[in-house]
Amino acid sequence: MTHVALTIAGFDCCAGAGLQADLKTFSAFGVHGLTAVTCIVAETPLEVTRIDPVEAEMLTEQLRLLLDRYPISAIKTGMLYDSPQINAVALALEGTTTSLVVDPVMLASTGDSLLKPEALALFQEKILPIASVITPNRDEAEFLIGRRISDSQSAEDIARELAQRYDCTCILKGGHLDHTHGAVDIVATAEDMMHLHADWIDIPSAHGTGCTFAAAVTAGLAKGLAIPEAAAHAKEFVTRALTRAHTWEQADGQSLIALDQTLSPHS
Repeated sequence: MTHVALTIAGFDCCAGAGLQADLKTFSAFGVHGLTAVTCIVAETPLEVTRIDPVEAEMLTEQLRLLLDRYPISAIKTGMLYDSPQINAVALALEGTTTSLVVDPVMLASTGDSLLKPEALALFQEKILPIASVITPNRDEAEFLIGRRISDSQSAEDIARELAQRYDCTCILKGGHLDHTHGAVDIVATAEDMMHLHADWIDIPSAHGTGCTFAAAVTAGLAKGLAIPEAAAHAKEFVTRALTRAHTWEQADGQSLIALDQTLSPHS
């Protein structure tokens, strides 16, 4: 039987992040992807020009229909823009035993806000406590914990604290951390910790790495992998996608960069 995963995320018109990145990643892992759209976002890796949120009633209906009809074995949340959307998702997933990966999308790579500030507390109250896995980057972890990450030790401490606070596995993504020893992700639970290592790949304005990583973890969980194994496969997949990234030069000298999310995870 084909494994099924659901992404609850924004529609990225340049298809490098959001639910398009998720679908491409699910497909690469041999998982059938479903989507519940939260927002339509006009963006490129260099700019976000408009965000139109989907009404909560429409988001609720998407979720009701998909959760009722499909044998979903893992769920991922990405961009949840405002309080009505957060409430809708929390209500739809109330009591679920399905593995849930929460990518706490707050800022685009451009620095634009993707979560209304007034909705942050509700996100922490309603969504993070039901997660099996959370996948913050440095900026998101600092927002959630309320203090700065200054070095590798503070990164480990914050990853463990988030895991304890929300009774989940916290994977602190290493793309924004110190690159002295490469790109290192921290996988923490309340009791254990492991590190995922890869060479640092210097690609300015890389777009969709966080979405792709979280989607790859979700795909692994959908196929029955344990969280550490799913995380390790996701790390390898994102690293390969970065090494095969596509680039389009712009007239102003900047570059549009997109990961290659079509690779087999075992190629």
